[in-house]
Amino acid sequence: MDVGAKRILVTGGAGFLGSFLCERLVESGHEVLCLDNYFTGRRAKIAHLLDRPNFEVMRHDVCFPTHVEVDEIYNLACPASPVHYQHDPVQTTKTSVLGAINMLGLAKRTGAKLLHASTSEVYGDPAVHPQPEDYWGNVNPIGPRSCYDEGKRCAETLVFDYRRQHGMPVKVMRIFNTYGPRMNLDDGRVVSNFVVAALRGEPLQIHGGGKQTRSFCFVDDLIDGMIALMATPPDICGPINLGNPSEITVRSLAETVMRLTGGRSELRDTPALADDPRQRRPDIARAQKLLGWEPRVPLEQGLARTIEYFRRVLGNA
Repeated sequence: MDVGAKRILVTGGAGFLGSFLCERLVESGHEVLCLDNYFTGRRAKIAHLLDRPNFEVMRHDVCFPTHVEVDEIYNLACPASPVHYQHDPVQTTKTSVLGAINMLGLAKRTGAKLLHASTSEVYGDPAVHPQPEDYWGNVNPIGPRSCYDEGKRCAETLVFDYRRQHGMPVKVMRIFNTYGPRMNLDDGRVVSNFVVAALRGEPLQIHGGGKQTRSFCFVDDLIDGMIALMATPPDICGPINLGNPSEITVRSLAETVMRLTGGRSELRDTPALADDPRQRRPDIARAQKLLGWEPRVPLEQGLARTIEYFRRVLGNA
């Protein structure tokens, strides 16, 4: 192993974000262990890394302990789109909570630094806009999205309690909507839904009128922020919002996708989804100050690269 290289565990490493993170860490010369149970992750996303001598894959569920020796842990494992996390809500909560317990236990045993991937969903349907990290959120604890929202909130509690109780070096990032190549065709998130529908000539489903807002961060920018947070001194633990503060309505996003794809699909209004946030935009002042980070890829540029990826996937399907 190169001098300065670390042994790094990435849970959920065959997922959308995880595969880009593994790729970046491998290219930087680190020894990377990708752990995934392939519920939403896909081996194809990491296929180009399999012959690299500093990359290893383990099929494993974070709900069960794992015994490895590592210097850093990126805990990304959890289905992140409503379609997938509502498929088995009990398992989703287990993945967030038991996964955090097991990775924190591993970090405590090995002395590894741990970065936990949380979510903007901890803010729920926010009454404060944009959302700063000191906002406690407005979350329905018994709704259809609660398995994910409350599971992630509980995981954050565990991370900070391990820090307080054991003095562990931990980090928490709250990820806002992220998009890019390698999203699953059936991902269920709005960017992939719209792009795939437009390319197939199918109606784009606009839930609840489309006036709700989102802020979309391209995957390359998100990975930059994630690695920058892991590299910070022990006293910087977060939580830190990572996302793009540029806000757009869901209907405007659909219209932009149609224009960029050259599609002629119908924009079809459908009923609102339960507990769907009306607005979502990160306050990234903390990330700017502590990480020197902010997103660089404009939405249309990122969408063009995402559309190009899905054209290839659909052309080979």
